[in-house]
Amino acid sequence: MAREEQSAECIFCRIASGEIPATIVYQDELVVAFRDVNPQAPTHVLVIPREHVPSLNAVSEQDKDSIGHIVRVSAQIAEAEGCADTGYRLVANCGPEAGQSVDHVHFHLLAGRRLGWPPG
Repeated sequence: MAREEQSAECIFCRIASGEIPATIVYQDELVVAFRDVNPQAPTHVLVIPREHVPSLNAVSEQDKDSIGHIVRVSAQIAEAEGCADTGYRLVANCGPEAGQSVDHVHFHLLAGRRLGWPPG
C-alpha cells in the first residue's frame, strides 16, 4: 500500500520538513529527533521517521529499515545525552487509549530520573 511521504496536516511531518521549528538533536535521511515541548522527564526526545506513518499498526515491511534505525539512533542519542549507562526508556504509544496524541509513529526517549513500573 502506498503512503504519503509527508502529510501537510501532520505536525511531525511539518517539523521534519523544517516548516515548524523544533530543537533538533539528530537528523538524517530517515529520521528526525527533537526535544519534546512538554517533557515528562529531564531528557525527553521524540524520534520520528521522516516518512508519514500514522501508527505502529500501519508499519509495514517497507518500514523495517527506518524503524530499526530509530532504535539504533535512540541509543546514540542516549549516549550523547549522558543517560545510556544509567538507563533510559524508549516508548511508542499506539492509539488513543495508549496515549498516542499525534498520528505519526514516534518514539519517546525518556531519561534523567527513575522511571516507575508499571508505566501506566
